[in-house]
Amino acid sequence: MRLAVALLVLLSAAPAWAQTDLDRSQQPEIINIGVSSKEIAIAPDFAGTDVTVFGAIDHADPEILRSGGYDLVVSLEGPRDFITVRKKERVAGVWVNRHSVTFEYMPESFSMASTRAIDAIAKPTELFTFNVGLPRVKIVPSTFSGRAAEVTEYRDAFMALKQRIKLYQSNSGGVTFISSSLFQANIHIPADIPNGTHTIRAVLFRKGVFVAEKQLQLEVVKTGIEEAITFAATERPLLYGVFAVLLAVLTGWGASLIFRKD
Repeated sequence: MRLAVALLVLLSAAPAWAQTDLDRSQQPEIINIGVSSKEIAIAPDFAGTDVTVFGAIDHADPEILRSGGYDLVVSLEGPRDFITVRKKERVAGVWVNRHSVTFEYMPESFSMASTRAIDAIAKPTELFTFNVGLPRVKIVPSTFSGRAAEVTEYRDAFMALKQRIKLYQSNSGGVTFISSSLFQANIHIPADIPNGTHTIRAVLFRKGVFVAEKQLQLEVVKTGIEEAITFAATERPLLYGVFAVLLAVLTGWGASLIFRKD
């Protein structure tokens, strides 16, 4: 009698177990991320550094993990601002700024790492829809004093300049899986990274389809004399300008005394 009751209990509980396993398998993937340091201090001798972003994929499909069907793109986006690009032309033998384009609310810096080449992760429409990758397509002009057909030229010049000074950069293969669902990303921070709040963003793709994303903040602060100069230039521009002029005058006067020929 007791055996029969036990079998009935097991049979009645079996659908609940099966339902629990089914619910777990149908749960969407979730990304959790952390960073090796949430604050970067910029000293006068700062020459750049690397930041390690680590994380895990929850509710990952084991078969997709084994087949390498998951891809990750991790980016570090700097503060946004309006950026103006000017084009010089020769007028009466003198080079002057003739036309300009102001791009809307662009990140001042952008560093990206991915599991493989970004074009191999997803289709361009998928990347554009979820704003993944270097912000080439998302560059939108707010004001333009030239011909509309030349916007592409200014956009390409803007991207080339940012990439040349290492403020826009990408690292294919910079994201690696260190276990079945744990990953790490190495992102390089250039020496000229702007001060302020930066955003770390991790985006997960499953077989070329956007699945999930996670963001956290990273603070970049200047220290020492760098901090004092930045504060004076931004918060006390008049006093900073007067001091700069006086310093230039005193420097010139001192140099004239030192190198004066009697």
